Amino acid sequence: MRREHFTLDVSNVDWVDSDDEPRKPSVAIDFTGPATMLRERLTGPDGDVLEAGETDVALRLQEPLDDDAAGVVSVTNRITGEFILELNEEAADVLTFIRAARGYGEEAGDSDGRYEVEITIDGDPFVTYDKRTFLVYDDEGSLLRQHSLIPSGVEL
Repeated sequence: MRREHFTLDVSNVDWVDSDDEPRKPSVAIDFTGPATMLRERLTGPDGDVLEAGETDVALRLQEPLDDDAAGVVSVTNRITGEFILELNEEAADVLTFIRAARGYGEEAGDSDGRYEVEITIDGDPFVTYDKRTFLVYDDEGSLLRQHSLIPSGVEL
């Protein structure tokens, strides 16, 4: 699967820079490549689609963090550590999304997810995850806790 086969669209993040009511941020990832491979990666050994708790979402910076730093957004299988998908994104856009998720979580409380990820294949919904964690790593692979979305009480 190539990164070019994925497009990412975010919603409910504009309120971060205004005084609007917090809304749950959402990211839609559409895949237009060979569907069989993505379906297999999103499916566990039991044949069921992986649940939200079986996946991790992260941003790996490709260069030191500044205003125009690039990064790779990835969704991985938490059990095996294998990449499910990855795509290139501007780090500033992802960090704005994380700020929105953090702000929403402060309003919603710990019982609700902080953001939603919907993965579609050629525009058809395949799976939707309600997520609470979004990890950010620098270009050398170290966790950037101050930029990551880590719920209280979670140890890494």
